[in-house]
Amino acid sequence: MRSILLLFFTLLSYAHSIRFFLEPNSMKCLKEETQAHVLVAGEYEVSETPGVKTEYIVRDSKSEVLSKNDNILHGKMLKFSFVLETYDKFEICFMAHAVQPSYAGNLKNVKQEVHLITKRGIEAKSYEAISEAAKLKPSEVELKRLEDLSEAIVQDFARMRQNEEEMRDTNEATNSRVLHFSIFSTLWLFVLSTCQVLYLRRFFKLKKLIE
Repeated sequence: MRSILLLFFTLLSYAHSIRFFLEPNSMKCLKEETQAHVLVAGEYEVSETPGVKTEYIVRDSKSEVLSKNDNILHGKMLKFSFVLETYDKFEICFMAHAVQPSYAGNLKNVKQEVHLITKRGIEAKSYEAISEAAKLKPSEVELKRLEDLSEAIVQDFARMRQNEEEMRDTNEATNSRVLHFSIFSTLWLFVLSTCQVLYLRRFFKLKKLIE
């Protein structure tokens, strides 16, 4: 039973880690999708580069700002978190700016290393902080984790069922439209054929080719 729960825990926990390089006066963005009311937490660290100011911003598909930092402290792991009210995409952008225009030439070949970790769902929750705040025992923390896991499993199955119902409704609606279009096409071809036969019959009668 515990192995099954751990399997579900693995499937329902999302953690992504990525490293990339950022040149001065440039920007790089990453896009991800998340379900509604799911906690998204992240950690990021930018290597120290003199003469470069780095910032980041997180926005949803409507360009609403979810989190931002206009002046990142280099060489230190920083955190952010947010929750979307609906299923949506979010975009994380890192931007590097030379503090003075004259620095741009000197920093042409200098690159900052950005380390970004994003977590979703249960993986994003800090059970250590919950334990300290509520003064819970290790067994109580584990029960809390399993409770959240059970709730996540129920929500995931409910979401899968909803998606299946939506796909079934879409298939039924598509089949209905195809059937109606087929009937309409058949009737229209029958009408056109009938009109063509009547026209040709009238034409041949006028030419006295038939009686």
